[in-house]
Amino acid sequence: MIELTVSADAAGQRLDKYVRRALKDVPLSHVYKMFRTRKIKVNDGRGRPEQPLVEGDRVRIWGDEEKLLAPGEGGAGAGAGEGAGGRRARGPALEILFEDDDLFAVNKPAGLAAHPGTGITGATLVELVRAHVPGSEARGAGEFKPSPAHRLDRETSGIILVAKNRRTMAALAALFEAKDEVRKEYLALAKGKMPKESGLIDLPLSEHEQTAKSKTRRGVNMQPARTRWKVVSSMKEATLLKVLIETGRTHQIRRHLQAAGHPVAGDARYGDFNFNRVAKTRWSLRRMFLHAWKLSIPHPLTGETLSLAAPLPGELEAVLKAMNLAGP
Repeated sequence: MIELTVSADAAGQRLDKYVRRALKDVPLSHVYKMFRTRKIKVNDGRGRPEQPLVEGDRVRIWGDEEKLLAPGEGGAGAGAGEGAGGRRARGPALEILFEDDDLFAVNKPAGLAAHPGTGITGATLVELVRAHVPGSEARGAGEFKPSPAHRLDRETSGIILVAKNRRTMAALAALFEAKDEVRKEYLALAKGKMPKESGLIDLPLSEHEQTAKSKTRRGVNMQPARTRWKVVSSMKEATLLKVLIETGRTHQIRRHLQAAGHPVAGDARYGDFNFNRVAKTRWSLRRMFLHAWKLSIPHPLTGETLSLAAPLPGELEAVLKAMNLAGP
């Protein structure tokens, strides 16, 4: 039998989420079978998946502890920052832009994936931020571990906020969902010369993760999307833009600039193959030129405005120099 005591940090979440985190290598179907067969109890009463937990609750799980907590094949149970065999994953040093007791901001390099997943090798941002906060891996089952509060594409560099506790994560999620008080500004190198000095792309985008079943039932779900841009410097072949997103759709900047006929330089998915080849040969651009440059957001707990800026990476500065384009 496994017996767990709910900590202050773990309080407030549903029992099923708490148990799933504790038994991270147990198939989901088996976890819910344990609920149905009354092998999960809270304070001697039957545990129900939807019930909220409070600090001090005793959660008891009947079964073979050694088997339930055994790591999955290939080291699935290794702690964050560790690969198979318990070897700590190695990755780039984190560039910290701001930090206090509740959150910190990092300047993510291009090529660093945010989370582990299929096809992802090496360290991820999740592993690195947890290694940065002392005691993260010692936190018990169901307790919050430092995690990024939003995402950037793997090949996009720039600012990401990391929550150190559950309360901060919930507050940041609400701010990003509301969008009213959050200002995200990017730097992007676009193909060609823009037709004017600034503009707005107001073009709905299809939901990126809509299932095939949903598409069949109700058609493609189009979501409002608005992107503002302003020219920083330009030449015949390309333009450096400041880009402000008013909505947060998946790949929004990349898809909008493609639709406008000015795709992001170096974008292998939405970009122009021939232009990307020229950019690599003439200006040594070896990555997508998209950088999350500035972020303004109220501190999720104090309300004080956080105004953050991440300097343009050296490899992108070198590209601008080779193109004789002025930076921001």
